[in-house]
Amino acid sequence: MGIRVTSRQRYMGWPCSEPLSKGDSACISLTQRFHDGCCPRGRADVLIGRSGTTAPALSNSPALRRTSKMENMDTRLFEGEEHASLYQKYRLSLPLEMQRLVLSYLEEKKGKPFVLAADVGCGTGQTTCVLAPHFEKVVGTDISEAQIKEAKKMSSPPNVSFLVSPAEELPFEDVSVDLVIASSAAHWFNLEKFMKEANRVLKPHGCMALLTYTQHLEVHAKDCSDNLTAIYREVEDVLVPFGSVNITHVKSGYKDIFDAIPFPDKTRLANKVCPVSLPVSAFIGLIESFSMFQTFLKKDAESAKELLRKTEKRFLEALGASSSEAMVELHMQYLCVLACKPA
Repeated sequence: MGIRVTSRQRYMGWPCSEPLSKGDSACISLTQRFHDGCCPRGRADVLIGRSGTTAPALSNSPALRRTSKMENMDTRLFEGEEHASLYQKYRLSLPLEMQRLVLSYLEEKKGKPFVLAADVGCGTGQTTCVLAPHFEKVVGTDISEAQIKEAKKMSSPPNVSFLVSPAEELPFEDVSVDLVIASSAAHWFNLEKFMKEANRVLKPHGCMALLTYTQHLEVHAKDCSDNLTAIYREVEDVLVPFGSVNITHVKSGYKDIFDAIPFPDKTRLANKVCPVSLPVSAFIGLIESFSMFQTFLKKDAESAKELLRKTEKRFLEALGASSSEAMVELHMQYLCVLACKPA
């Protein structure tokens, strides 16, 4: 598709212009594969997709009632332009293996063609763009104008577009979307409203994929992996008090989110480790992009910045390196909730 990838984007895995092979997209056992390893009716905004049959009503799920008090996109932790810029620079793309998992599931449950994918809570568009080779059209939506502004700055494939829209008011017509995906985002949504919208816009046999990496991150390099991981754990201990209550969903392995999905055909997969190599400087940038760090920064800017400086210094000392371009390998643990809308 003629996408130019910079060296920084290459280690991030963004954007992925190489289509999956036939073997990658074959319908195989998802469990084996995993462990082997925009507006509601009545608004005058643009609608994407085709009109169709009214989506079936949601059940009155206890999980929805239990979690609706917790999630509210009004927390708006990702609104600042500087934070959005950090997201664009340092946030990791969805690993290739997780892309394959989602696309395999969609092909197994719905089959091709893949017409429209909605990347909800897309941030600066890393996941949106890696989906481009596999769909006729991919639309990334986010409540943050700053995040969408950064996403639009990037060189995106021609079939990708971005819109400012909350997860609870999707800008798509009824029964028009093949895949609703949210990468490291679903735990920020108002689940009750989001599930109603996902149910409304998905086609029969359309699929939902809600993924995130967890806090179980390890740092590997040469013979100092234990030391590097211990340093990161200390950073995490400092940041945890600044975390949002929404992170509870991640800690619980997205169990409440799984329970909130109204479709009977659903599965939850966890503990998939995906390695990614990157320089220490980019790892520090990734930490800086965390919502926990940004909250810390707002409360005590001097201490937050000092934490980054000391952490980078400690990483380099452990590596015996003088340059922040020294490489480390992060072992990111992912979890994934997949669901298929009934016919």
